[in-house]
Amino acid sequence: MERQHHAQSASGTLIVSLMAGYSIVYMDKNMISTAIIPIADQYGLDPGQTGTIMSAFFLGYTLTLIFSGWLADRFGSKPVLMGSMMLIGIFSFLFGFANGLPFFILIRFLAGMGHGGYPPSCSKAIAENFPQERRTFVQALILSTSGIGGILAFTLGANLISSNWHVAYSVLGACYLVACVLILIFVPGTPRKAVAGKVEHIEADAAAAASQEPKVGVWELLKNRNVLALFLALLFLNILLYGTMSWMPSYVTKTFNLSISQAGILLAVNAVFSTVATIFSGQLLSKLFLGREKQAIVGSTVITSVLVIVFLFLQNVWLSLACMILISCFAVLAFTGMFTWPHKIMDSHLIGSAIGITSTGGTIGGFLAPVISGYLVKAAGGSFFWAFSFLALMSLLSGLVVLTVKVKQE
Repeated sequence: MERQHHAQSASGTLIVSLMAGYSIVYMDKNMISTAIIPIADQYGLDPGQTGTIMSAFFLGYTLTLIFSGWLADRFGSKPVLMGSMMLIGIFSFLFGFANGLPFFILIRFLAGMGHGGYPPSCSKAIAENFPQERRTFVQALILSTSGIGGILAFTLGANLISSNWHVAYSVLGACYLVACVLILIFVPGTPRKAVAGKVEHIEADAAAAASQEPKVGVWELLKNRNVLALFLALLFLNILLYGTMSWMPSYVTKTFNLSISQAGILLAVNAVFSTVATIFSGQLLSKLFLGREKQAIVGSTVITSVLVIVFLFLQNVWLSLACMILISCFAVLAFTGMFTWPHKIMDSHLIGSAIGITSTGGTIGGFLAPVISGYLVKAAGGSFFWAFSFLALMSLLSGLVVLTVKVKQE
């Protein structure tokens, strides 16, 4: 009984540590869109230049995801997690001291490379320390930090930036280093193997067990049908997610004549619901839709697509907020399903590489979304109709690609 209590306590601190790191990661992703406003004013940057700064982050992110996943599979999750937090913390500090366009681009690119280490190594840590039946819920719980990070960015981050954006990034860097210390203390250096609801350390038999696992490399994973399908599905879905994230504040302020602070309140409310929806998604996918993940994901992408079109025609701010929340909830269910599915259909010893490959599709979507959506808004003379219609189409395409995933019947 005492051993089981100790195992549960260790699992709890492990989850909290991973969530703390992810919260800061998502806070960083949201903060830059606010920080870029005073930066552009101070250094006279045009929208194309500020867009390049933000795109540089996703470029660095994309280039390191697969390699980071391989490192996590090869050396374990803990060193990659700590290295990721340390790198981003250092470059966050340096970003506060940057004083020109080339420096902003370079530092955000390097910060993106640091970010690329966290998602695959975090998933690897889950696979190393939790039984398969708990992994979907734990992964969803950790992904709920996307909303927590958004709340932190729209409250603490925005207030710090409005006071002094240089100080804001020093504080952000300190937060990363605190997260690194939590990982150092609470993430096991030796993976634990869960058997019959109990957690045991892998000791002398680890090498023998590893030698019996099928030797499948990254190249074989790149040719895997399910990995490629989820790569494309996340690419299309993230075009929707990052497209709405990039343009929703502009759309809301323009359509309903709101101030930036009023729009921020709406987005913060939406972030709260998004957090709850992510946690609830884990429960749904672990219980109600267990073995029926494909139906849940495809249904969510179709509903999301319809809701985006409906959102365009709403002229009441409260109805629009309700529709925005529904879009976030169903999109989050689809994203959580895609991101956690590899835990069920891939071997655990390859989960870091698999998540690294599929997440690369998502970051490419994040890189493309602001550029394509911005061009469509500009081409339409400031109208958001075609941009949002394009995002709705991306959600549908994401669901269609998921239909090609082949799941073994047990």
